[in-house]
Order: sequence, then C-alpha cells, then structure tokens
Amino acid sequence: MIDLGKTLNLSRRGFLQGSALLGLTAATGTLALPARAETPVHGGTLRMGLEGGASADTLDPALASASVLFVIAHCWGDTLIESDPKTGAPLPSLAESWSPSPDAKVWTFKIRKDVRFHDGKPMKVADAVATLERHAGAKSQSGALGLLSGIDRIEDKAGDLVITLKEANADLPLALTDYHLQIQPNGGNDDPNAAIGTGPYKLLKFEPGVRATFERNKDDWRQDRGYVDNVEITVMNDLTARIAALQSGEIDFINTLAPKVVPLLKRSDSVEILRTPGKGFYSFLMHCDTAPFDNNDLRMALKLAIDREAILKQVVGGFGTIGNDYPVNASYALAPTDIEQRVYDPEKAAFHYKKSGHDGPILLRTSDAAFPGAVDAAQLFQMNAAKAGITLNVEREPADGYWTEVWNNKPFCASYWGPRPTQDARYSTSYVSTAEWNDTRFKRPDFDKLVIEARGELDETKRRALYRQIALMVRDEGGLILPVFNDYLNASSKKLKGFVHDIGNDLSNGRIASRVWLQA
Repeated sequence: MIDLGKTLNLSRRGFLQGSALLGLTAATGTLALPARAETPVHGGTLRMGLEGGASADTLDPALASASVLFVIAHCWGDTLIESDPKTGAPLPSLAESWSPSPDAKVWTFKIRKDVRFHDGKPMKVADAVATLERHAGAKSQSGALGLLSGIDRIEDKAGDLVITLKEANADLPLALTDYHLQIQPNGGNDDPNAAIGTGPYKLLKFEPGVRATFERNKDDWRQDRGYVDNVEITVMNDLTARIAALQSGEIDFINTLAPKVVPLLKRSDSVEILRTPGKGFYSFLMHCDTAPFDNNDLRMALKLAIDREAILKQVVGGFGTIGNDYPVNASYALAPTDIEQRVYDPEKAAFHYKKSGHDGPILLRTSDAAFPGAVDAAQLFQMNAAKAGITLNVEREPADGYWTEVWNNKPFCASYWGPRPTQDARYSTSYVSTAEWNDTRFKRPDFDKLVIEARGELDETKRRALYRQIALMVRDEGGLILPVFNDYLNASSKKLKGFVHDIGNDLSNGRIASRVWLQA
C-alpha cells in the first residue's frame, strides 16, 4: 500500500505554497500524467462493461453515485482541478492556477479563457461560480455538499474565481477535484441532465441502467487525452456476464472482479488483470439514530463479532488490507499509525451484546451490488456473530435499485465507499452531521467541531493529533464496521493500452476513457 503522506513529503505550510506554485508553473501546459511507455494510437471504439448502474441513474453530476456515473461524468465533463495520478497532489484543469491568502481562507483561481462547451459556447468564470453555488446551496442534494460546506462566498472578481471560506482550509484545491463538480453552462441550473461540458467526449445517447454512448470531442481544449473515436458503456451488473463479454471480445474493459475469478482470468492469453491498491473500502453500515443501533454497546458488539482476517482471505482473496472501523488508511496524508487494531473477539462481543439489552435477530441487508463478495461476506459475518450469541438474519437484495432503495435508507446494510483526496474530504462527505451522504447517521456536534479544527490547523503535528482523535471517535462510537480496504480489481483486453493506476483510485480515477487507447 502506498503511503500518500510519504509520497507527497509536504508540510502543512509547504502544501499551501506548493499547490499555488504548481498551479502557476503549469498554467500554460497540459497535465503532467505519468510518462507512457508507448505512443498513443488514435481511433476505434472503446467498449466497457461496467457494474454500478441502475434504472434510477441520472446525468446530473450532483446526484451521481457508483461506477457507471463516475466514468460517465468524466467522459463529458471537467473539474476545476485534477489530481496527480502518482502523488495525489492538485494539478491544473479548467483552473490554470490558484493562490491562497496567508490564512488559507480566500482562494483565487485563474480560469482558462480558451475553453468551449460542447454546444460551442465559451466557458466563463460565471459558469464555474454557478456550478459551485448549485452544489453548495442550502437546498443542494449534491454528493459534494459536505466538501463545500465551509464556503462563505463564491464570486467572479475581475475575471477570477474567488472562493472565501468560513474557516481555513488548505485542502480546498483537492476538494474541487471531486467528480460531482463538473463545470456546466450556468452551473447546470438550466438543465442539470444535459451532459454538456468541456470534456473529451460528447454524449450521444443515455439509457439509465442500460448504456451510454459518446463520440470524441474534436474541439477538445486538451491534446493529451481522448484517443478513441467513440466510447460505449454498457451496464453489466452481473459479473458472469461481464467476464463472458470480455473473453468473447465483445468488451474491451470490465470492472469490479471478484477475487475468486482472478486465477481463472490469468490463464487467458487475451486478458490482462489490472490491480490498483486503493483507499476504497468494503463495509457494513449501522444507523446510529435507529433502534437497535442507537445503542453503542450493540454497535460495539457487532464490530467485535466480525472476523476481518477471514473476510480478507476468504472474500477479498488477499487483495486488500485490514480495516479498523474508521475510513482512513495509510494512503492518506497524516493518517493515524498507532491505533490498536480491532480483532475478532466473540467473548467481548457477547459481553457488549448482553450489556446492550437487545434480544432477538438483527436484519442485515446485502447485495452483489454492494461490493464483490458482499453476500459471502454477510454470510461469514453471520457465522462469526453466532459464536457470540448474536443472530444475524441476512437478506439478499436485488442489485438494481440497491443504491437508491437500501443504501442510506435501511438501518443495517452492506456498502462500499470509493476514495476521497484528503482525510477532510473523507470525513466531510459522510460523517459530519450535515453531510448529505451521512450513511451511518453519525451526528455529533463535537465531532463536527474537530473536523473543522483539523481542516484549518496549520501545525502538522497538531493536525495529525486531531485526525487521530477523529478516527478514534468514529471507530469507537460510530456506526461503521470496516473489515477491509480493497484493492481495485479490473480486467481488460490486452489490446487496451495506457491504463493509469491512479493512486488510491478506481477506474483511473474515473478518467479511464480519456486516458487509454486501443492497439490493433
């Protein structure tokens, strides 16, 4: 597992200065992607079979979730900032440079003047302002709302985008890399589902839960991406169907392999396994405000009643690392390194279960859509818990609609979270009280205060200590059961070239379609 903190080797103040310098030095160039061993080939149709689509999917990037919409958003859109695939540091995109005030409360972004939307209209600073305002507004349901909650004002000042924060935040450029924040004409207020952006491909057709097709944007403002003529994304939530399509040559790339199929696919001369260490994790979520999970002893009993090592070996096939019930691993800068690892302990689990006063079965919902092996993991959890005297009833839910009907709605279910660029982004997205995606209903004013304090702390030692305190609070009092951080397991035809293993991120951080090409 890559240690992002060591890779970046940046102090808190160095990050402030370095990010601004990085933006200025790259103002007139293209993004610094890793050097390619081969020269990109133009042309052809990239065909992807992806898990993670549903009939309720929408093109509005504010509401995007799961793999299919993640990739679709990066086909047609661009964010203000991107992240370096090797280090995770911020890189220019639609914002060609940026600089913070000394207290990191006011950020000024220089917006490119040579970029046009797919409809031919020039992209202006006003479009960036409107986009961020729509996602940060009081009535917003955007998945990026938690990331933008600290914004006080978003303005066009003398042709620059100026963001004034309520509290200091040196991580703001990285927060703006979030895939929900695709810049749209008038911020998407006129038609958030139009999929008109500045990205490498133009949308041709979208059938929710079925497919999406694109053609190359011939007027793309960048020359280092968008090598194929067309992109076809087919929703394939069934793993067997994805594998069959890849092996038959109908598809060039598939995502979300189950570890147990990797040895079989490795035998094929035409298939390449793409394994990327990640920040994403497989988990079980409990709503802290819903009985019986509103009792911390019950939550603790369930955290102690799961065999993490067994799930890593038997379900994940060893393709990952052990989790500790807080959503951060060593790939994050300033991650805690000295928190005692929680282990399977039926005796202690039984103690807390008895103390909780609960009696009777507990319903756990799971689905193949939650993560690869989620059904097997739930059944293994069921057997582990039985040894502590806890009865889990496992209910298998349909894949279609799981992310709209079960996740973030039912009080105990299997789930998956992808990576976030910073610890602050990770906690702000789904653990602060006001986060739209607070899927464990963990609502603690003292926790929220700690997150804000850590976000603005300039002393690296103090900030590390705050993040340790934050992690312990989630670990010991929250509703997250996190047995493993997963590696990303995808596969492609060997004629697919140029895949970038983006640090801690799946699907080349959603930009797979813009980065790869097809070799005849």
